[in-house]
Amino acid sequence: MNGLKNVAAVIGVGESDYVADHARVRAGEKPHDSNGYAAIAFKRALDDAGIGRDDVDGLIVGPTVAYERIGEVLGINPTWGGQQDAMLAVIEACMAIKSGLATCVAIVYGNDQRSAAVQYGGPEAMGGNLFLSYVYHAPWGFTSQGSLYAMMFRRFSELTGCTERHLGEVAVAQRLAASLNPGALMRKPITLDDYMASPYICEPLHLFDYCLINDGGVALIICEAEKAKRIAAKKPVAIHGVGRFDLNRGATSLEPRLLDFYRPAQEACAKQVYDMAGLGPEDMDAVQIYDSFSCHIPFALEGYGYCRSGDVGRFMSEEGIALGRKLPVNTGGGHLSHSYMQGWNHQVEAVRQVRGECGPRQVEGCRFVHYNSDVAGKAVSIIYGV
Repeated sequence: MNGLKNVAAVIGVGESDYVADHARVRAGEKPHDSNGYAAIAFKRALDDAGIGRDDVDGLIVGPTVAYERIGEVLGINPTWGGQQDAMLAVIEACMAIKSGLATCVAIVYGNDQRSAAVQYGGPEAMGGNLFLSYVYHAPWGFTSQGSLYAMMFRRFSELTGCTERHLGEVAVAQRLAASLNPGALMRKPITLDDYMASPYICEPLHLFDYCLINDGGVALIICEAEKAKRIAAKKPVAIHGVGRFDLNRGATSLEPRLLDFYRPAQEACAKQVYDMAGLGPEDMDAVQIYDSFSCHIPFALEGYGYCRSGDVGRFMSEEGIALGRKLPVNTGGGHLSHSYMQGWNHQVEAVRQVRGECGPRQVEGCRFVHYNSDVAGKAVSIIYGV
């Protein structure tokens, strides 16, 4: 399990202006479409890397934009290209580089979900497209992701003793991180009492357990490791290991989520990524976790071995997941308070933490950052580091 170890490194990252664009959208404007947000992020990633567009020979785009159209907009004729989600785009870039199909891959994402009024719940979610398994339950009114995760956390709470107040540690920690991040949308700190006093959206989940919905774009430039050392303007951030394991059996009945909270996939994925990197949870200085809902965090902390099974409530409240505590999680504010870029912005934060560029929210001596995404029974994991 070392085939992609240190094959590639991130040499550039870029994001759009979440705060300014969100203000314009709320004022009734539409600053950009998805392609425009992607183009802005790409240009900023190039500038961050200190390279030009013609240095890029691979292009992978997020599922919210069309591959051919983005290639046209950016002016790239790649030797390797395609479309993937935030995590698999990184892994596919590493695979293309390892196989010699490309040497410098741009992965690019743009989403105008707020200004386009995209629905992620209800019978018309994503235009009524049935590729999302929870939409299969439309006849019973069970089409909301919030209701799914509410059921997951309800059962998890009964089995482990992880309470609503324990879960509130996630929202409080991520809002603290966002308060130190000038690019975050929600910067006002909150307390556990604020969390508990907030309204339920789908009990037991409160308002602060839900992610944001905003427009934006993200890009990363991933380069062959030796080439990265020669051309990058900044010290490259190595990709030490990757992992993936999917739970497809019973997926449309939601069985893998409601019964096991992704745990079998997380444990298999953890073994892959730790073995490839030659590292373990004890080596990580920070963790980024995909968080469309706050309960992703306790599920992942147990699944990836950061605490004992059944102990995550105590771990979050006593040892801590906020900046300055035992295990800083989602140090930019995550999807709950920074920006909802469907897993892409977490990786920009990971790169910046390893570089030491995060100012007041910087994790001291940060060398390795572990990013995990657990969505629809698919567990994917990447370790970034020096």
